[in-house]
Amino acid sequence: MQRFRYRFDLTSLHFWIVIIIAIISQALKAASVVVPSSNCYVLDNSSRIVDFGSDLVVRFCKDVESRSQTGYVDFGRFDRFNHFVAGSGQVDFVQGFYNGDLVKCEHSYDKLGRTAQVNIICGTCPNGQCKVGVGCICNVTYESTCRVFVELAIQCEKPGPRVFKGFTVGFHPRTWEIVYDGMTQLGFERSHQEFSFATEQTHVYLYMTAIASLSTLVQKPIVKTFPDIGLEVRLSGSGAAGKPPTTLSPTALVVDWRCEKARDTPYEVNITIPVEGYEPIQFTLTKMCEFTQTQDGDATRGWAIFGVLSCIFIILSALFCCGGFIYKTRVQRQHGIDALPGMTILSACLETVSGAGQGYTRAEDINSAFANEASWERPVSAQGTRRQSERKYGAI
Repeated sequence: MQRFRYRFDLTSLHFWIVIIIAIISQALKAASVVVPSSNCYVLDNSSRIVDFGSDLVVRFCKDVESRSQTGYVDFGRFDRFNHFVAGSGQVDFVQGFYNGDLVKCEHSYDKLGRTAQVNIICGTCPNGQCKVGVGCICNVTYESTCRVFVELAIQCEKPGPRVFKGFTVGFHPRTWEIVYDGMTQLGFERSHQEFSFATEQTHVYLYMTAIASLSTLVQKPIVKTFPDIGLEVRLSGSGAAGKPPTTLSPTALVVDWRCEKARDTPYEVNITIPVEGYEPIQFTLTKMCEFTQTQDGDATRGWAIFGVLSCIFIILSALFCCGGFIYKTRVQRQHGIDALPGMTILSACLETVSGAGQGYTRAEDINSAFANEASWERPVSAQGTRRQSERKYGAI
């Protein structure tokens, strides 16, 4: 009984280890970095994404300076191209506000009106001024009337997966509709019928770029189709061969697909690009198959076989024709008949088979050889007159 229980425990342990490994493998296999639904995210110094989940609002409540325009105007607006950027030292993130409206700041040195730089610290203030709840302002410093520095402490989310920053995938060498800055864009993170490719489109060209210093980390892409039967997908191009992409020399990834089985719902084509040390780049292409498509390779092979058989037929015909007339010439020689008529017919046969003749040969031209045989006994003058009357189409 004890022995049986011991074996049972080992079997159970082995079972759970297999389950855990399978779960981890699936999680790593399916891991990819998708653009967060909110605009409140940033990459830290280690290229890990931090998603704040909701918009972070910073208000400058104390503002007694006179404005250049009447009415309520924001102190400044954040840069729409760089919502957040990674900081340095004790500052985790930095966000800038520009185009603030204040008298005598419109034509300041930075040409951006009143500006503010918010330094965000994850955790507590360095001076211990306040503990983090929702958030607190640690310090405010005015560099000038038109420029202010604000130190803000907030509770940051736990950093997420590591993003391969600088990697892009687009439909042209200089675009990034599918993957931008290492993150899969909305519309290609999963199957979307509104982003699907038509049945008639048999191939798609994708272009990949990466920072040159990190381009060697990009590995060969892997493709998987769901359902796995009904759509034939092949990858080709320099990107499929594993050539490192750079911003100056993008690599092309050609997706060739053919509908083998019609389907009401689209097929999902998941492409995974492993990156050493980072989360893999993964995106989904949606393919419609309203009808089946013939394989181009079969048609090409059919025409190739037809051409080879045609060449063989022409060669055999030429050999048969030449052999027949050579045999006929030998028979004529054995019976004391001149071989000239046979050789003339042989030449006509070769010209007909090869198509190398200069023009069409009339029936009387072939028969003229027999007429010449009868005219050999005539005087030379009569023979010359006879030959002047013989002509061929296409000859001078």
